[in-house]
Amino acid sequence: MIDIVIAYKTSKNARILFIGINPHPGSFRRGVPFSNNKMFWYLLNRSGLLRETESDLKDDVLLKAIYEKKFLAEYGLNFVNLVDRPTVDVTMLKKGEEAAGIRRAVRVIRNCQPRVVCFIGKIAFNKFSGTRKSDWGWQREIEGRPAYLMHFPIRGPGSVRETELKELKRFTE
Repeated sequence: MIDIVIAYKTSKNARILFIGINPHPGSFRRGVPFSNNKMFWYLLNRSGLLRETESDLKDDVLLKAIYEKKFLAEYGLNFVNLVDRPTVDVTMLKKGEEAAGIRRAVRVIRNCQPRVVCFIGKIAFNKFSGTRKSDWGWQREIEGRPAYLMHFPIRGPGSVRETELKELKRFTE
């Protein structure tokens, strides 16, 4: 059996490096981050960070092609998770399982120097920073790069997340 994995997209001088905690099994099977319900993709599009049709984003084959061919090359967006193992819920992660992913994320930030680092949800940020409490929005710099903590895409009103992504878009233009 061949394992399907989400290929991380990283490059020098990207607009935004998105850092998530770990994939959902549906996203893992598709090989595309946040593709289980696709809300993150719709929000990226509505904020102007992508320029795709929502029907293309709904189609698993087309979404995978967008992620593989355009996410980095055309839109300048990067992505890594702190944990590679898929779980239905983050409570299923083991203590310390994110340690290797934190080191990987620091290397990516240091080597690629994105214009901004964006953590997707408090769990990803708190695990990365070793804190238990954090506020939404701008954080202290990481490896000399501005850092931002956005709400997780599938909980709460989409308008909040869309506004956050529009702020990142303005910051990186």
